[in-house]
Amino acid sequence: MNILKQLMLVYYRILVRILPVRDDVVLFESNVGRNFTGNPRAIYEEMVRRGLDRKYRCYIILEDTNVEIPGTAKKIKRNRFRYFYYFSIAGIWISDTRFPRYIIKRRDTVYIQTWHGTPLKRLALDMDAVYMSGESSLEEYKKNFYSNVMTWDYLVSQNRYSTEIFRRAFGFEKEILEIGYPRNDILFRKHDREEIDRIKETLGLKKDKRVILYAPTWRDDEYYANGIYKFSTGLDFHLLKKEFEEDTIWIVKYHYLVQDYINWSDYEGFIYAFDKNYDISLLYLVSDMLVTDYSSVMFDYSILNRPMFFYCYDLCEYKERLRGFYFDFINEVPGPVVESTQALIQAIKEYEYEAYRDKYEAFRKKYNHADDGNASCKIVNLIEDVHNKRRSG
Repeated sequence: MNILKQLMLVYYRILVRILPVRDDVVLFESNVGRNFTGNPRAIYEEMVRRGLDRKYRCYIILEDTNVEIPGTAKKIKRNRFRYFYYFSIAGIWISDTRFPRYIIKRRDTVYIQTWHGTPLKRLALDMDAVYMSGESSLEEYKKNFYSNVMTWDYLVSQNRYSTEIFRRAFGFEKEILEIGYPRNDILFRKHDREEIDRIKETLGLKKDKRVILYAPTWRDDEYYANGIYKFSTGLDFHLLKKEFEEDTIWIVKYHYLVQDYINWSDYEGFIYAFDKNYDISLLYLVSDMLVTDYSSVMFDYSILNRPMFFYCYDLCEYKERLRGFYFDFINEVPGPVVESTQALIQAIKEYEYEAYRDKYEAFRKKYNHADDGNASCKIVNLIEDVHNKRRSG
């Protein structure tokens, strides 16, 4: 740790001791500050819609403060003096990932942990091994994870299945808000063709072609450095272009932990790549089908009831060595599971919804029962309740 960082931590610890908590200060962070998307953004945008960004002082933590944000929120650069200052006084924290271990949770601060997906892969205290960058000891990883969990006051869950896993895998004993995910509210609101065409135009996509979204997860053991992961795929994009170029375009969406630079120039007009700064919910809306692997995007995309394909080139290794699954992946996912590009092409060409109708309905009943388009509203109502109780108390 460099000297400047040490000085800032000393400064932070002093602030925590001497400054009062401000119940009108709300601090947001998405994906460890690498963008402003997902559940925290959906909650903030609901505050903007209701004019509450003028009632509260909202601050958003970002690595890149050039990211455009609606409303009156101020942007804070990570690990700067203002970052520590607002952590020391904020009355409400809203995040979808864990904060660093040196962040101090004050008794009067309310921490709403939205998390970032329904779990397919084993999490935290349920893990038997750890291969992630920056982690070498499973016991140390679990200890640090649980210590972080103890700072959460509320945890958002997409469904009953997640709630049960979160209780055990996180050791979380406080209130779980089983209300669906705020980031999915848009899938209920913006669903008409005119709106979808407008989004396509904004994204620079062709309106007259079928759109396939490819959104894989990251691999724990394939990284360049701590928190910087590779774009891992066995897909043959040359073959995909040969088979689909005439009537289809592909969107490639990187996971926020992936920071590879991929040269897509050979696929201009066929592949459109979107990095961590783009909110995947908009990409769901414009796509006609999804290709993924073990990513939790499947639990969000199923709301739209559109075809899904599971390209799992490393299925055995991922299942047996890296993480393991919470459910019978092969038999439960509502679409073809393939392990090669050729098999994926064939599955797309031969796909018939009726063949997967029963599995799809069971999948949605199990994982989307709480999603109703109002999760953001419920969280904002909670923020208001917390604020009003403090004022009246």
